Amino acid sequence: MHYFLHQNKLHATMTLEHVAIWTADLERLKNYYEQYFGGMANTKYVNAAKGFQSYFLSFASGARLELMQKESVPINVNDTVSAQHLGIIHLAFGVNTMAEVDNKAVELRQAGFFILSGPRKTGDGYYEFETLDPDNNRIEVTTEFRQ
Repeated sequence: MHYFLHQNKLHATMTLEHVAIWTADLERLKNYYEQYFGGMANTKYVNAAKGFQSYFLSFASGARLELMQKESVPINVNDTVSAQHLGIIHLAFGVNTMAEVDNKAVELRQAGFFILSGPRKTGDGYYEFETLDPDNNRIEVTTEFRQ
């Protein structure tokens, strides 16, 4: 285990292990994150007794995304995809250059995905755009830039 010193206290190094998303169409969402973001899916897990199935997608950074489906999970009632809400609001995928941000925006737009904003430079040193996955989860593609 690795440790780091913060405010004169020794802490174990923590990593974000994974983020999970419920979906009504497991295969569609898995295919999206594989095709457009380089996710590598494991073998589908199925628990027939609970009506549950899932995939873990691994990314080059080591981060993982769990996609889950279960009939009894209700549909999200947020009526607008462009509004901000409390809670987790987006997933951000990092690339190395502004050109890669631009290229991904063009690729997704040409594939029929809506671009909410950008690409643009932000006040906190990023170049990014926002889009939506097939389930209307907000996605950012971003890189740091030097002024």
